Amino acid sequence: MSLRIISADDRLREAQGKTTMALFGPSGAGKTTLLKTLPPAETLCIDLEAGLKSVQDWPGDSIPIRRFSDAVDIACLIGGANPAAQPEEHFSEAHHAHLRAQHPELAEKIDTKRIIFVDSITDLTRQAMAWAKTRPEALSERTGKPDTRGAYGLLAREVIGLLKHLQHAPGRTVIFVGILEKVVDDMNRVTWQPQMDGGKVARELPGIVDQVLTMSLFTQDPGADPDAPPTWRHDPDKGNARRLVCQSGNPFGLPAKDRSGRLDLTEPPDLGALLTKINQPRKG
Repeated sequence: MSLRIISADDRLREAQGKTTMALFGPSGAGKTTLLKTLPPAETLCIDLEAGLKSVQDWPGDSIPIRRFSDAVDIACLIGGANPAAQPEEHFSEAHHAHLRAQHPELAEKIDTKRIIFVDSITDLTRQAMAWAKTRPEALSERTGKPDTRGAYGLLAREVIGLLKHLQHAPGRTVIFVGILEKVVDDMNRVTWQPQMDGGKVARELPGIVDQVLTMSLFTQDPGADPDAPPTWRHDPDKGNARRLVCQSGNPFGLPAKDRSGRLDLTEPPDLGALLTKINQPRKG
């Protein structure tokens, strides 16, 4: 029997230094450059969009991924085996053992990494869609023709399964980066939403991760009291300072969530400092 009681002390030990995070921002906002704020020796970048030119001098390790099947294999090496998976399924003990036997040096290198930076989840869903269209589930049983609804259903199941597997990766902090797009409806109302293939993934991702952050531009307003904390005004078109929006129900209408309860409404664009703040011991 694998069931066991976990004490409060055990939970604290297991949670220490581990979190999952989704980081969104418009194209070109500088999301990838936040790699430079993470410890390079402990960080592994999963490069799904060939987009590391902006951080080509970053001294950390990266793995380029161009096929969804490769993303699944890397996620298995990162998260380990899922004891509930059947032998023929992704992330099973058989799948994990096979990968470690086939790629021992890669597996050993991944074992040394504490932080996984997935850039980007937008491209992950695109790769998943290209893969899903080749599967039997994406063909109509009646006509044999492509079934778009079947492909989207398969995409959602597989990507959500991969995200949840990484969520449970023991001792790992996983940061999913994604594009945020501006949507204007017929009433000229503006909303911001993650750009992904498959709406189900975008809807479920905030419930999977501990933290949701949005990078945007702000302008600092001079306050009357020079000793008071600075006031930041959201200015997505002309702002001169990048900030991370961290709290849900924010006045900017941007996706955000702070399960740790330790983050301010906005924070500086420094993921290393942010993780330190999230994982700091509670007082009392």
